[in-house]
Amino acid sequence: MHKITTKPASAARDCARQIVDAFARYNAEFRAITRRAPQRFDARDWKGGQRDAVERIELYERFVNQTVAELRAALGAEAENRALWRQIHGEFTAQIAELPDPEFTKTFFSSISRRVFGTVGVAPDIEFVATELDPLAGIHSAVGTNAYVNHGSLSLLFEDLLGDVRFRSAWHDLDKSIAHVATEVRAYLEARGERRDVVKVEVIRPVFYQISRAYVVGRVVGRQFVMPLVIALKNTDSGVLVDAVMLAEDDISIVFSFTRSYFHVDLERVAEAVMFLKSIMPRKPVSELFTVLGRARQGKTERYRELMHNLDRTDDQFVHAPGERGLVMVCFTLPSFDVVFKVIRDRFPYPKTVLREEVVAKYRMVFIHDRAGRLVDAQEFRRLRFPRTRFAPALLEELRRETAQTVHEEGADLVFDHLYIERRMTPLNLYLRDAPTADGERVVLDYGQCIRDLAYTDIFPGDLLLKNFGVTRHGRVIFYDYDELCRVTDCNFRDVPEATNADDEMRGEAWFYVGENDVFPETFISFLGFNEQQRAALLRMHGEILTAAFWRGVQQRLREGEVVEVLPYHPHRVRVAGSL
Repeated sequence: MHKITTKPASAARDCARQIVDAFARYNAEFRAITRRAPQRFDARDWKGGQRDAVERIELYERFVNQTVAELRAALGAEAENRALWRQIHGEFTAQIAELPDPEFTKTFFSSISRRVFGTVGVAPDIEFVATELDPLAGIHSAVGTNAYVNHGSLSLLFEDLLGDVRFRSAWHDLDKSIAHVATEVRAYLEARGERRDVVKVEVIRPVFYQISRAYVVGRVVGRQFVMPLVIALKNTDSGVLVDAVMLAEDDISIVFSFTRSYFHVDLERVAEAVMFLKSIMPRKPVSELFTVLGRARQGKTERYRELMHNLDRTDDQFVHAPGERGLVMVCFTLPSFDVVFKVIRDRFPYPKTVLREEVVAKYRMVFIHDRAGRLVDAQEFRRLRFPRTRFAPALLEELRRETAQTVHEEGADLVFDHLYIERRMTPLNLYLRDAPTADGERVVLDYGQCIRDLAYTDIFPGDLLLKNFGVTRHGRVIFYDYDELCRVTDCNFRDVPEATNADDEMRGEAWFYVGENDVFPETFISFLGFNEQQRAALLRMHGEILTAAFWRGVQQRLREGEVVEVLPYHPHRVRVAGSL
């Protein structure tokens, strides 16, 4: 765009058109990357799929930066003319009225205006206020679905359904996959006492893709019930097969978890799909549904809107989050709202040696990485404003003392220049303190599996202390403290050398040389606060994670380019080809 020298009205119209066009190009490129997913699945090109995921995540910031630079160049000295931007805002509103998912476009506009003006809090005259952007409010149509009517045989119904799911790869024994789905649905209904007839099954037309699996997403409709249906598909050497059938809301919620990589599914109108997903996962926040569909920035907008509405409806105060005090972050929560806020401290006490920019880089790494169901999706926010009276005195005092470089007071408000927001979980150490014996042992075993799953995706937590892990409402263990996190392939996993004499064994510090990246897995167990029964359970099921040999073996597989699968469904749901 050339430098604008025309009248303000014309300049506003041209700038608005430029932003509309920029979003259209962004959205087209987003969908073009998304449409590669079926080809990646057919070719079993999981590495290519991972590259696509990173490229698509980075797309939004690239287009915002590019558009801001172009507008600054075009407007010159008028780039921060607030009156002009009010006109641009009005012109933009008129130009997007008939577009699908217009709230997405409004969020894009706000990202640009906030970047240009460095807006703190909200500026309703030159941006679209998140609390007024309800992307579901104007939805009067349903997402495109295929409906399969039950004419008396579930097998024939699912034959029609799976027959419509076509890939370049052939099915491996389609009849067995059909029988497996029909059997699972029938058994689930009978186990629940739902002997009433299935009327139909509805599925969203596009297939959902995530790393190495494809998913058919829909719902089973009966005369007096509706239940979710997700069918996981695997592409093997011998063809495509049904890998799992999920019908419980909790199982499906894990597939659509805030701890997993975003889906690649080509949707004309995303909000319609969110409405459908909300119908089968009513407890899942709308913000997380937008995010897991790859619309991370809209997910952030929705989370902010949810937070602001909660503040308007409640009077509880922000307080310290449950758990031990962190050395790198000040963590706080609002009891009535299911998230944790994390602010980086100005200084990190001993023994922390990590730098602030390294912490930010690690959170960025997690944002674009395959989270494998074991890393929480932390959303990064800038320049948020909250009433100071909503902060408990002890928390307010710590923020003033420990985060003055990031948090400052303006009038009656606290302004946070930078913070992270993530879903709240029960810290693992607190969970184990009060859990019944059986629940405690089950979660300890999932802690071991969490370490394995992270290793398979090239993540070493660095600090394995229980306080750095949380437990979700599904009883899954999630890692959420990233300041010591690193890649498995960057570590040097060593066996502890044998002591040469009794004096060496009695020393409080290592008697041998320890390099910066050296890790000694056999020492992990000494620092974990398990009781004897829990410790025995971990050693019985996951003892090998306490050996350097395990980690070196994982390193070799990763360096050879293997993509190790970490599935989002429980092992008892998995069906291999030979057991269909």
